Order: sequence, then structure tokens, then C-alpha cells
Amino acid sequence: MATLQKIPAPEVLHLFIEHLRGERRLAEKTCEAYSRDISEFLGFLCGYLERTVTLPDIVGVEARGFRAYLAQRRRGNRPLSAASIQRQLSAVRTFYRYIERRWDAANSALPLIRGPRVKRPLPKAVSAAEALKIVNTPLDSPGEPWIAARNQAVLALCYGSGLRISEALGLTGRDVPLGRQIQLTGKGNKTRMVPILPAVAEAVSEYMRQTPYQLEPNEPIFRGARGGVLRAEIIQGEVRRLRGALGLPETATPHALRHSFATHLLAGGGDLRTIQQLLGHESLSTTQRYTDVDAARLMDIHAGAHPRA
Repeated sequence: MATLQKIPAPEVLHLFIEHLRGERRLAEKTCEAYSRDISEFLGFLCGYLERTVTLPDIVGVEARGFRAYLAQRRRGNRPLSAASIQRQLSAVRTFYRYIERRWDAANSALPLIRGPRVKRPLPKAVSAAEALKIVNTPLDSPGEPWIAARNQAVLALCYGSGLRISEALGLTGRDVPLGRQIQLTGKGNKTRMVPILPAVAEAVSEYMRQTPYQLEPNEPIFRGARGGVLRAEIIQGEVRRLRGALGLPETATPHALRHSFATHLLAGGGDLRTIQQLLGHESLSTTQRYTDVDAARLMDIHAGAHPRA
């Protein structure tokens, strides 16, 4: 590696941001976020090294320097969450990749650095009563009853069978009429068998009876108002409107119905392996998060009902 020019840190940052704007064509808000994160990192380096920082200083940061930076992020005047620290560390990694490509100068310590472990958020399930309100309340447009039937059929599949909204919208004419179970191919081309409740099959049949469009075997059965393929955003928007009318929490979304399907099965005595298969999770650890959801619900009940709470 040739001797690096002692380019001042602010100039290195300026070149980096121009690269993001020009070559990578990132949005201005994204560029501003990168600029803010890297400015804070370079400001830390100035204090850590107790001198004005240049390009060779940036490239030469050792592992203990990066660890000191992460420690400051965690315990400084304004401590950051683990997720925010991981985001800033990701920005720093992008910055160093740019430097390596631009000046053929790699930092050997950064690949060894691991940020704080980010706790995955719990699935946002809704109660059984809230789920039933969403599924059973008509989401219609004036003069278009078939649209109400369509929306209810999609939501019934999400809650009654635990489908992702993309899986529900991906059903084709070959899949109907629905029987007692259906074979689906989900994420990672993972195939699973999903039981179909009579109420779910009836909701889909009712939509099929009312839809004004001819449904071909190889085409999705759920259609938009003008006959095109139904987009997930349409159902999400309808649920937002319904949420306001029924006074439901913001966590009440189409995807929350899938989480509710799993949580309510678990609360009713379902075992994790079965729920894993029904949801199409690759790893049991993903399904195990639902035990945390159920435990959180029990803790809330205990806190509200126990005489000594």
C-alpha cells in the first residue's frame, strides 16, 4: 500500500458523501444521516487521538479504538440503544469500504469488531377479540360489496391460517375452492401444508361468488377494483381505516393477524414444533419468540389483577 496523503478528515468525509450522492444516488435524507454518523465518529477520533485527524489516522485505527468508540456510544452523555449503535457501526463500515476502494487502504481491525446484540422486538399480536373484530367487520366501498368480501377473505386467511399477506394474495385459481388444507411455498421456497378452517374457506368462497372478474387457474384470485392484481397496500390501508373506526391499537395490522394466529394457538395448548410448521419458520428459535409474547400477556394480566400488584 502506497503512503497515504494526509487528507484532512472533513475532506475525506466530503468525498464520501459526494460518492453517496453521485455514484450511489442515495436519497438526501440518507446522505444526511451518513454525514451525521461519520462526523460523530471522526469527532470521537479527534478526542481519542488528541490531534487533528487525517486519512492515515482513519485507516490506522486499532481494535481498541473502535471498542472505545462503541463504549462511548453506550455510556456517553447521550447513551444510544443497541439498535442505534449497530446502525452507526454499519455507517462506519460503509465509510471504511469506500476508503478501501478509493485509496486501496484497508483497515484490518474493523472486521473483528462486533456491535451490541440487538434484542429482536416481540411480535405485535392483537387479542382474540380484536382479531375477530378485524376479520368480521366489513371493509367495504360504497356500492362494491364484492370488495368487502375480498378484504374479509384475505384477512381471514391471515388470522385463520396464519398466512403472510403475500401468501394470501399469491393464491391462484388452482388453489380454489379451498379444501381442508392447502400447500404453500413461502420464504426461501419452503413448502408447508396449512389447514383451512371452514370459516376461512367460506370467506374465500363468498368472495369467489361475488367477484365480477373471471379468475384463471394460473392467475391470483384476489383482484383490485379495476381487475389488476391486488396489492398488499390496499388491504393495509383498509385495516388502518377500520382500526380508527373500531378504536383498535396501531399494532392491529394484517401481519399482526399472523402473529395472533400463532400466539392464540400457543395459549390454547399448541406445541411449538407444530406452530413452527404451520408458520413455515426455518428455525424453531423464531417460533419461540411467541412464548415471550404469551408470557408478556400473562405478566400484564398479573400486574393488573393481583391484589398486591
